[in-house]
Amino acid sequence: MKKIYFLFFIPILLMGQTLDELIDLSIKNRLVDSYKSDLESLKKEYNSVKSGYLPSLNLGVNYSKANKEIASTPDNNTTLNASIDYTLYDGGKKYDRYSSYEMSIKGKKEDLSSIKNQISLDVTKYYYDYLSLLAKKDAKNKEIEQLKAQYERLNRFLEAGTTTEDEIQKIISRVQSANVSLHEIELELQTIIHNLKYITGQTVSIDDGSFVEPLKQEQIQSNRADINSLKFQVKALFEDASAQKSDYLPTISVSNTYTHADMNYDNSDFKAPYDEQNIFSVNLKWNIFSFGETKNRFESKYRKYISAKSKYEYEKNRANVDLQLAKKAYEIAKLKIDSAQAGLKAANSAYEVIKSKYQSGLIDNVAFLESLSEKYEAISVLKSALYDIEVKKANLIYHSGKNLKEYIR
Repeated sequence: MKKIYFLFFIPILLMGQTLDELIDLSIKNRLVDSYKSDLESLKKEYNSVKSGYLPSLNLGVNYSKANKEIASTPDNNTTLNASIDYTLYDGGKKYDRYSSYEMSIKGKKEDLSSIKNQISLDVTKYYYDYLSLLAKKDAKNKEIEQLKAQYERLNRFLEAGTTTEDEIQKIISRVQSANVSLHEIELELQTIIHNLKYITGQTVSIDDGSFVEPLKQEQIQSNRADINSLKFQVKALFEDASAQKSDYLPTISVSNTYTHADMNYDNSDFKAPYDEQNIFSVNLKWNIFSFGETKNRFESKYRKYISAKSKYEYEKNRANVDLQLAKKAYEIAKLKIDSAQAGLKAANSAYEVIKSKYQSGLIDNVAFLESLSEKYEAISVLKSALYDIEVKKANLIYHSGKNLKEYIR
């Protein structure tokens, strides 16, 4: 007689991470570090620009040796000079640049918040997808247990001659199909674990029990960090364009230069005309004509501003649509739970009736196997619906611009 082998996947009990712990690990990865470095780099650049507008002090030393001494050129000469320079007015470019950097820094901060929130949402989806797959796996294992019991029962009937070989083959076929499904589920589970390893940078396991606190109705709004970042980018580009217009205006600066010269003459008839000098000057520079250079540079920056503004408006509108879809998906997820609960109740009732008739010989095993599959499928559907609503809550929180991690319990 042909033997049948039943394959069972038994979960290994390991100390796993909760969703909150997984998110903590994920938002400390190298991608987030990259965004932090970009932010710090921009801050340093801004500090450098601000320092460039402060008074500058320059020191210089010069030594010269002449091959022929004359009255105006000593045999050797050592000159020391010190100068202080400061720009009083540059047409307003300084403050436009300051504003541009400040807007850019705010944008980078929003980028950092956005990538953290996006990672948190991805990890949340992986977490609940994994638990949903575990529920499917458990339901499939229980189905196989039932099939094994029926196989052993029919095998005894076959030996007694009260059933046929084709009834046994139907059980074997169903078991083989269930084992294939288990392999597919196991592959999906391993894929999720590997994806989490890519994000966190370490091997993780998952512990059930976390949930997402629902968002209150008055908190639902669209102000995601990535949209805020685009808004600040638009403002920064506007300030960049404004800075170019300052070239139409004059630049006024002041400088003070002190020079000390030590002129050494071999010929005593020669005398140094001076040995020190201090010169204070006020300087004005005004580019009154540049063949359209300033105009074209301004228009180029302004076009970039217009382009960024259009993109911001587009993405802002899309974010509002995404938020409305997230709200709708959340409402549907709640209805799915009600439907799944009703479906499980009906499947359990049908299974008990059909099982009783089957064991009494009133119906064949085709109807019984179908009811068995429907029962465990209904269990899996309910658990999946319960996990799915957690994902939908997380998605709604994300599209409302809230920090998802703060809602994980």
